[in-house]
Amino acid sequence: MPSTETPVPDDTESVDQPTGRLEEEGEIAADYLEELLDIADLDGDIDIDVEHDRAAVEIVADDDTSLDALVGADGEVLEALQELTRLAVQARTGERSRLMLDVAGFRARRRRELTVLAEESIARARSEGTKVALEPLNAFERKVVHDVVSAAGLRSDSEGVEPNRHVVIYPEA
Repeated sequence: MPSTETPVPDDTESVDQPTGRLEEEGEIAADYLEELLDIADLDGDIDIDVEHDRAAVEIVADDDTSLDALVGADGEVLEALQELTRLAVQARTGERSRLMLDVAGFRARRRRELTVLAEESIARARSEGTKVALEPLNAFERKVVHDVVSAAGLRSDSEGVEPNRHVVIYPEA
C-alpha cells in the first residue's frame, strides 16, 4: 500500500543551497578565467572560495609579476576583468553575480592599505570634529572604507559622480 505521508523537505538542502549556488558561480568563473589565461598564454592557478555571501575567485602564480597585465594601473584591468567574468557567470546561470575577483593578491593588499587610510581618517574626524573627504575611489575601495567606518561606529556617505566619487566620513553626532 502506498504511503500517504507528505514528504518532509530536508532542512540541509535549504541551508546549503545558497553556498552551492555561489560555489557554482566560482566554478563557472574559474572555467572562464582558465580559458582566458590559455588564450593570453599566462601561467596561473585559480582559487575559489565563498566570502561574505559572494563567490570569491583569485588568480595566483608563482611569480605574481607575471600577472601584472591582468591588474593594470590602479587595478583598472582587474575591474574590467571582474565585470567580464560576472557577465560570463550571468550568461550561464541567468542571474546577476556579485562575484569578487582578485589577481595576485592585488585586492587583498589594497584592502589593507584602505583600512589604514580609513582608520587614520576616522581618527582625524573624531579629533577635529569635522567631516573628512577622501580622494576618489572605485566601488570596491569605497565599500572597504564604508565597512571600516561602520565598524568604528561612525557614518560615511559616497558623494560625487564617477570617476570622482569619493567617501566622506562624518564625526560622531
